[in-house]
Amino acid sequence: MQAKYISYQETNAFSSAVLDYISGKDQLSTFYKYTPDFEGFAKAIANRSFKGNRSTLTQILQKQYSGMKPSALVAQNINLLADDRTFTITTGHQLNIFTGPLYFIYKIITAINLAKELKLQFPQYNFVPVYWMATEDHDFEEINHVKIEDRMLTWNKKAAGATGRLSTKDITEVLIAYKGYLGISENGLKLSEMVEHAYTSHDKLSDATRELVDGLFGKYGLVCVDADEHELKKQFADIIEADITGQHSFQHISASNAALEEKGYKTQVNPREINFFYMTDQLRERIVEEDQVYKVMNTDIRFTEAELQQEILNFPERFSPNVVMRPVYQEVILPNLAYIGGGAEVTYWLQLKANFDYYKIDFPVLLLRNSALVIDKRSEVRMQILGINHTNLFKDPLTLKNDWIKAHVTLQLSLDDEERAIRAVFDQIKLNAYKIDKTLSQSADAAKTRALKLITNLEKKMLRAEKRKHDTSLTQIDNLKEKLFPTGVLQERVLNIAPMYVLYGDDFINSLILNFKPLDHQFTVLFASS
Repeated sequence: MQAKYISYQETNAFSSAVLDYISGKDQLSTFYKYTPDFEGFAKAIANRSFKGNRSTLTQILQKQYSGMKPSALVAQNINLLADDRTFTITTGHQLNIFTGPLYFIYKIITAINLAKELKLQFPQYNFVPVYWMATEDHDFEEINHVKIEDRMLTWNKKAAGATGRLSTKDITEVLIAYKGYLGISENGLKLSEMVEHAYTSHDKLSDATRELVDGLFGKYGLVCVDADEHELKKQFADIIEADITGQHSFQHISASNAALEEKGYKTQVNPREINFFYMTDQLRERIVEEDQVYKVMNTDIRFTEAELQQEILNFPERFSPNVVMRPVYQEVILPNLAYIGGGAEVTYWLQLKANFDYYKIDFPVLLLRNSALVIDKRSEVRMQILGINHTNLFKDPLTLKNDWIKAHVTLQLSLDDEERAIRAVFDQIKLNAYKIDKTLSQSADAAKTRALKLITNLEKKMLRAEKRKHDTSLTQIDNLKEKLFPTGVLQERVLNIAPMYVLYGDDFINSLILNFKPLDHQFTVLFASS
């Protein structure tokens, strides 16, 4: 595959907060700690003060991988985490079945490539790419489906509680459908076997996901972390208690949100007074405080403050952070240097720095994950025939078609010259009328407005008439856009890895590894036929 690059601005798909962040705009500087470049990483390495227990982390990861056969590089990286010179490079995501949308793949490859680049730049340290498994998330409806071209496959089941703890015993029907799409080609069978082994060898979704992700990325040393563990939560217990009883995250993040909105940015998440859930098997419900009693919503579970403190001490694993406190938990238990996320994630991390500062937890380098558009051979041929390049592709369909018409017709469709001439004529008329009677200048302006409106309408009619003459080409443009931007959004937000793997096999991931440049802050366009 051949890669070309365009700026994120040219994609028209990213928020002003993200674009200003990667551009280094000063007005965002108080919302992060380090710049996303080698200079920023040098400072982060020098300042990182990790207070977590490396031995505990290593032992838990070894236990989590004990039910499978990780690659030698994964095993080595887990052992390296016990070394004070080792840092993690983390990305995270929900446990979508069969990996979910392509951007999940892109997140992980960004982490892998960044870890490699940092090792070259700072050879005296070790950098381990990590996939933080969102095993405590309970939004099953967000992870139970996958889109493959024009088909939506859904895992139908009654689910409650943390998704990482869900049983995979009833996933057979959707697994068979997924394998049916993959077919019997060499590439299809390889992925099919990988997926089947993952989901039939384990009873829990977290274990199945780890197996599948390891099958795809184990050879690159990626380590999957499931933080739903008693011993890890113990390291977070003091903050759990302080935040539930003191509601500090609510105060600090609310203030940051107001400051961001004052600067014209749209925030992504809103904190609650209490930003923790109470979690047991098949239960994950919000904790609320009413009249100095801590209640678990939709249950009869109640705690006084003293009882809450004792529960946290005895069972810290029962307290699950929400979206605004999960990042703090991550940085407490991992010797982390960077968090890699999509546009929405980068924005909400910018909302969190004040809370990190309050708890004296090091804030990581924030990095926008790599994004990509994969252009298959047939689409590339169609682009060549239509005369559309990879940059023009990101325009909205109407603009793209209007530009194509103007570029491919021999007749003059723009009446700009005529409009300028009419303006000049009416300006002279207005001057002459003013000399006769000052009140006539308004009539002259009104006549000019009517004339220019007629010209504009005529130009639109000429363009519509020309479009009708080129109906076939314009339909091809619509088909091209729908193929590469399904439902009108970036391909990576909709498509699963399945069609890419069937077509290109391991070359797909290898090409991403080869062409993703985490610190260049550019959008990648991959041409499959080259």
